[in-house]
Amino acid sequence: MRWVGWLAAAILLATISRQVWTQWHTGSSAGVSRWLFVGQIAASIGFVAYSVAVRDPVFVVTNALMLVAAVVGLWIFWRNRNRETQGIG
Repeated sequence: MRWVGWLAAAILLATISRQVWTQWHTGSSAGVSRWLFVGQIAASIGFVAYSVAVRDPVFVVTNALMLVAAVVGLWIFWRNRNRETQGIG
């Protein structure tokens, strides 16, 4: 099951790399891509699965919390985008 950990790491690194490239390319850090959170969610699911497989409770809890953070971050992203579209706030 080691490949699950490496795959999750690759997903997370690809997501972060894409976000950094986008910020560099635009010259701004003001916007955050939803793909940052989508990738973090996918990676966190993989890391949780890997942590359970190797029976490491510290990493299970840590990665589960990272998953929650990503879901909350995506929810906030969509809430903010809807507010911008509606001209609120």
